[in-house]
Amino acid sequence: MSAIKYIGVDDTDLDLFEGLYAIPNGISYNSYLIVDRKVAIMDTVDIRKCEQWLALLDRALEGREPDYLVVHHMEPDHAGSVAAVVARFPNIKIVCSARAQKMLPQFFEGIEFVQRTVVVAEGDTISLGEHTLKFFMAPMVHWIEVMVSYELRERVLFSADAFGKFGALSHREEWAKEARRYYFNICGKYGVPVQALLKRVAMLDVSAIYPLHGPQLTENIEYYIGLYDCWSRYEVETEGVFIAYASIYGGTAAVAHRFADMLRTMGIPKVVVSDLCREDISGAVANAFRMGTLVLAAASYDGDVFPPMHEFLHHLQLKGYRNRRVAIIENGSWAPSAARAIKAMLEPMKDIEILEPTVTILSRLKESDMPALERLAEQVVRQ
Repeated sequence: MSAIKYIGVDDTDLDLFEGLYAIPNGISYNSYLIVDRKVAIMDTVDIRKCEQWLALLDRALEGREPDYLVVHHMEPDHAGSVAAVVARFPNIKIVCSARAQKMLPQFFEGIEFVQRTVVVAEGDTISLGEHTLKFFMAPMVHWIEVMVSYELRERVLFSADAFGKFGALSHREEWAKEARRYYFNICGKYGVPVQALLKRVAMLDVSAIYPLHGPQLTENIEYYIGLYDCWSRYEVETEGVFIAYASIYGGTAAVAHRFADMLRTMGIPKVVVSDLCREDISGAVANAFRMGTLVLAAASYDGDVFPPMHEFLHHLQLKGYRNRRVAIIENGSWAPSAARAIKAMLEPMKDIEILEPTVTILSRLKESDMPALERLAEQVVRQ
């Protein structure tokens, strides 16, 4: 029987994660308890669910006094209830990285943390009895103070935000879709640090991964690690084409869908189309990273590009978009400017190949536009 107990909670009332990402199926705040000769709480939860979590903690403790609170990550959705734990268990020791120790007073005023904290570094261990925690630093996965821990007896990796996903645990769904959206929007910029963490994980005999969001991963560990390796190397996960369009009066939307049909007819096995004006941008970001080719179709606007496309490209810049092929279709009624603006935003991104020709539509798609559109489709298929 495992000494590790799950004491996390679902939050199905929150509509936006980090105030930005739509979570129609909620989110889980994962916390764990290891009960041995000494007792360790593995992270807390967002203050929104503190009362519910404390009740679960009290029940799991069965009258025991916890010795340690391990803080893997200082973000408020995980460390939000630290003050409540200190108030309830004043003798508890907080185990964290040196960076986290410095950050604790930034979130919790009026608590003396120096004497309460046990600062651990790379490779340090803490014995709980039959169970031992070994710590590994994971800076920028995805904050600078992050660490993970590995429990030697049960071979469990407490992975902080790595391997997490959107969606409450009460909502059953396929892991990869929401894990992909979570990864590229939360950790996407930090592929190099994620690779460094994966190298550490490769040296461990991991039987289960317990992330801070999403389900405990207890089977097919190689599958999850393989996806994280692909994502953090910025490799193509799915050969196909993602078409993202931003349309004002429907003309650009019609071109985008016509182009998608053209690609499907030419044999592209997977073509995904997204309306940037209406669909959640985090899903579009995830699909842009997932596919090998990105098609951007946008109306011109005030001598620039229609704002939903600008916002999308800005997100790609922030998340380190790279190693992809991009095709551009612009629309304008008198002075098309979208392509120029799109190319300017793509320019700082690494290893982006712009496919030619760039297609310009004047107001509405016409038969005279079809040869250029077909040439671009042929180039996409050829690549």
